Amino acid sequence: MRTLVIEDDIDTANYIAKGLKEHGHVVDQASDGKDGLFMALENDYEIIILDRMLPALDGLSILKTLRSSKHRTPVIILSALGEVDDRVAGLKAGGDDYLVKPFAFSELLARIEALLRRGEMKPDTSLLKVADLELERLTHRVKRAGKAIDLQPREYMILEFLMQHTGQIVTRTMLLENVWDYHFDPQTNIIDVHISRLRNKIDKGFEPPLMQTVRGAGYCLREPSAGSA
Repeated sequence: MRTLVIEDDIDTANYIAKGLKEHGHVVDQASDGKDGLFMALENDYEIIILDRMLPALDGLSILKTLRSSKHRTPVIILSALGEVDDRVAGLKAGGDDYLVKPFAFSELLARIEALLRRGEMKPDTSLLKVADLELERLTHRVKRAGKAIDLQPREYMILEFLMQHTGQIVTRTMLLENVWDYHFDPQTNIIDVHISRLRNKIDKGFEPPLMQTVRGAGYCLREPSAGSA
């Protein structure tokens, strides 16, 4: 699950990002309003955590721009402004929830889960399917041909990313940045090891194989009718 945290207080932003990553999120961070709005418009996120008071562009302005651009991504507003009028203004601007600082991370996580359960996610993105392989993003359940497949957290994140890009070549750099949150090549075989384990779980014993290795380019998950790499 990909999440955007727009927060100018570095300690708070890192605290949120660390907790979310421990729960399987891939987290992007922005420390001012203009960068945050650009990232929100240019990328697909399942949830946005938005500070209200930001440099360059305030949180309510970001919200209004997103909603006027037909972006439906759920947004949780964070703010030290906790009066009723402040909360009402945030919700009227397009926020889906409003959490007053200081807050407990467990409450933030519970509010994220509640928003996703409400079905605010696009219906066609809560369940990913490639042939008879299914991934339920809200429950993290994976099955193929009706058989449950047990994945480790990192394997799940790789599969989710591949299924989001079905039919496209996913490079090693894309996996490093979106699954490991690395912006450099660690010069190890970490990707090869995880891809091998994942391939064994989703392809071994099933026909036809869905995961393709594209030599010199990366990996691709394809529908059987799409041909081989």
